[in-house]
Amino acid sequence: MNSELPEDHQRRTLRERLEVIQVRTEKASSWRDAAEPLRSLINREGYVPISARLAGEDLEFLSEARDELLNFAELGIRLLDLHQPRDAGGITSDANNPILRCRSCMWRWPCPTFRAMAEAFSFREPGGRGPGRDSPADTEPEAGAEFDAGGDAGGDSG
Repeated sequence: MNSELPEDHQRRTLRERLEVIQVRTEKASSWRDAAEPLRSLINREGYVPISARLAGEDLEFLSEARDELLNFAELGIRLLDLHQPRDAGGITSDANNPILRCRSCMWRWPCPTFRAMAEAFSFREPGGRGPGRDSPADTEPEAGAEFDAGGDAGGDSG
């Protein structure tokens, strides 16, 4: 059984996307300190009276977003490290394309966890909702586009 498979394009693209998010977020300034003085400007309608109309919830989100996004990107990278393909072993008629299973959950590759991650982190147009989320699918190629995001839900867990 060969566990030293070259990393596939889907995983490499997803890892690169998560690492870009992580690096970009680390470089960004935290809004935690900047949002605090704006709280005193919230008017009776619940907004900061500037052209952006920031609500109290907006300020709360902005003050926590950087740290939460860093944690979320780290989680994605850790899950990606756990869920990766490995040769399932056994006899196959195509030695160049062996049957693969996830090394963590042992589902056939790509496993449900990887498919969900690839869909969630798919490339989207700015302001768009991305393929599978009420948006045209003819934008940039998305991570994991080589497989059906619906996957096979058959009982293939073991």
